[in-house]
Amino acid sequence: MWYYPDLTNPVVRCYACAKGVTRMIDIEKLTALAIAYDAGDAKRIQHFIKVYAYSRLLGRREGLDEHTQNVLEAAAVLHDIGIHEAERKHGSSGGHWQEMEGPAVAAPMLQQCGADERESERVQWLIAHHHTYTAGEEKDFRILLEADFLVNAYEDGMTAEQCKTAKDRVFRTQTGKQYLEEMFLKPAYQVK
Repeated sequence: MWYYPDLTNPVVRCYACAKGVTRMIDIEKLTALAIAYDAGDAKRIQHFIKVYAYSRLLGRREGLDEHTQNVLEAAAVLHDIGIHEAERKHGSSGGHWQEMEGPAVAAPMLQQCGADERESERVQWLIAHHHTYTAGEEKDFRILLEADFLVNAYEDGMTAEQCKTAKDRVFRTQTGKQYLEEMFLKPAYQVK
């Protein structure tokens, strides 16, 4: 569990700055807010928790710095936060509508959890593009796409051929490719 020092206290702030500690988005608080927002929708809560877990694993295995990892984890928790608004406004939870509605829902949650303007903008951008596979090549973005795909592949029962196509067209990280291969493209364990 991350320790988030009280940087509003001048003594703590001075010590923290001297030790190189920077403020981080409080992921535990953000997760609690997202769960409360999606209350009663266990399927969506389970989904974003799994995407968060894969994002955390992929980011760490791929060597993201602490700050980028923290922003990625925040985006993973909130990546589908626009679904309810998309359904309410557009009658659809389609990816385009999620991308359109998600950032406005995410912004106040990020602010409550200590995100600065730059961090909030990055998380909102990631949310606004997480269904647009051609939107960028930045490692945090690619990891979010891969984590979401790994979860969707299982939840949606994708075929091996669909997973192979995604490996060739979507996946960029070695870890993501390895996880996809081991989960969906290798033969299942057989009892002898």
